[in-house]
Amino acid sequence: MRQKHRLSRITLTLALVAIFVIITACGGRSTASSGPDTAVPAKAAGNTKELIIAEPVHSTGYLPLYIAIRKGLFEDIDVKVVTLSGGSAHTNAVLTDQAFGFIGGPEHNAFAKAKGAELRAVVNIVNRGNVYLVARSGLDPGTDIAAFMRGKSVAVTQYGGTPNSIIRYLAKEWGYELDKDITLKEVDSGAIPAILQQGQGDVAVVTEPILTQGIQEGIWGEPFYNVPQELGPYAYSTINIKQDSITKDPETVQKFVTGIQKGLEFLQDNHEESMEIAKQEFPTMAEDLLKTTLNRSYEDEMWEFSGQISEEAVTTGLAVVRAAGLLKTDTIEYADIIDMQFVK
Repeated sequence: MRQKHRLSRITLTLALVAIFVIITACGGRSTASSGPDTAVPAKAAGNTKELIIAEPVHSTGYLPLYIAIRKGLFEDIDVKVVTLSGGSAHTNAVLTDQAFGFIGGPEHNAFAKAKGAELRAVVNIVNRGNVYLVARSGLDPGTDIAAFMRGKSVAVTQYGGTPNSIIRYLAKEWGYELDKDITLKEVDSGAIPAILQQGQGDVAVVTEPILTQGIQEGIWGEPFYNVPQELGPYAYSTINIKQDSITKDPETVQKFVTGIQKGLEFLQDNHEESMEIAKQEFPTMAEDLLKTTLNRSYEDEMWEFSGQISEEAVTTGLAVVRAAGLLKTDTIEYADIIDMQFVK
């Protein structure tokens, strides 16, 4: 998810220009979409405003946005998605006016505010920590999770990413010191299965679809610690925009938020058709893997279907990044990074 290194503005601009060319060539659909064309209601030329949303990865958690685009649920705005991986590239795209909004935890708004910038989360996308702890095949975690974790080697993504922040938060909750009671092996997400498979790690901190892939391959069993259930509401991924956008063009912000809410409602009420849209967004993912991933997301209440971002969810998210040492100030509050006036 979030990495330590940042793209320069020049590099970011070039990346966005290249992606915009691809978008235009592909007829304006979501950048990662390569499935069959989806019927979208025609809109009068010249009457729509184009909005770019930057995402750190292409994720099943962001399905409400993809649904809203493919089903034509935005009124008088043309929304496109670009995937910008690497550090704070997605945040910087908004701060440099290369994108209207970005998907990420509202803690990014807190990071920006600590440096003098003003960003606000305007609608919820993923309302639970989409992270799971699994044990290497053959290990039995038992019922005392804290006792099991003592002395374990944990494979997790790099420092600065949310899975890494969550294991640091949990270690603190258990009263453990890193490198003494728990050892972290910080690697790229793709290397995590091999670490456990080769016996170089005991526990992994994973997200979907790697979670289900590892279960199917027998590398680990079902999660022994389910973060979505254990930590409850968690502002894991919101859509964040500049305060200036709210001040100068609240009508466009309202249209965008309303479209996302319609996407959330569709996802809630139409499981089968949502699955069909997911297959178009993730054409290379095995259908059974994709179905298992979506079913788990529904069961773990991954989405807050009204789009609301609760104070409880934000408090949890900020506690995690503070425990990880990523946010050092205690003065930033809910109203400093969240604006719910457009969610109705």
